[in-house]
Amino acid sequence: MFEGKGTALSEQGLKDAGAALGVGPPALWAVMTVETRGCGFLPDRRPLILFERHWFRKLTRGKFDAAAPDLSNPVWGGYGASGAHQHERLERAIKLDRQAALASTSWGLGQVMGFNAKAAGFGGVEAMVKAMCDSEDAQFQGMAGFIAGKGLAKYLKSGDWAEFARRYNGVEFQKNQYDRKLAVAHERYKVGPLPNLRVRTAQLYLTYLGYKPGGVDGLFGGNSQKALIAFQKSADLAPSGGLDDASYSALVKAAMG
Repeated sequence: MFEGKGTALSEQGLKDAGAALGVGPPALWAVMTVETRGCGFLPDRRPLILFERHWFRKLTRGKFDAAAPDLSNPVWGGYGASGAHQHERLERAIKLDRQAALASTSWGLGQVMGFNAKAAGFGGVEAMVKAMCDSEDAQFQGMAGFIAGKGLAKYLKSGDWAEFARRYNGVEFQKNQYDRKLAVAHERYKVGPLPNLRVRTAQLYLTYLGYKPGGVDGLFGGNSQKALIAFQKSADLAPSGGLDDASYSALVKAAMG
């Protein structure tokens, strides 16, 4: 359930998000670095999610508190493991109330809550979920749409990281120093270099194929090189460890068909 294409973030996707917010790549990458987990998909191509039991309880008015207290509870938390476990929780909740379950889940790169689908620019939660399963471009655009829809873009433009963090993360943003982290990341990306989207795409697709590049961050380190060499060998390519055009094309074809 919810397995999609899982297309990686593209230059056009980044450009569209920047246009929607009126900011440049350094600000976008700062938000990506601090406010997301860096990748919008699990290795099995399902979107990254987090099911929120307190929201499910609120949206269903406590109807399932007794039958499923781990899914419907007035106290937030009780998440358990990340990744596939969250999808297991969501699937159980869907059997109780599909619309409330989807709305009570945060989706993709920006972890946009389902009940914020329209604020993020989608027609409804079902449309948002479908888009979130398709691509990181859609996920990032949804995050940008939410930021713009909530009137937060002006704080990104002005570099008012404290106000952005307060409105995006909540009044307790200082506990995790989100404002400072955003400011530091922005300054770093202003100087450069920015993460490489071609490398990032390769890392995500290597992950889909069962290799272990050590994360999806657009930085080509030792683990990424080892994973690429393993793929090159399996694809009968010269095991150079370099992301040349032939290797990149073969990787995209193998992962995306």
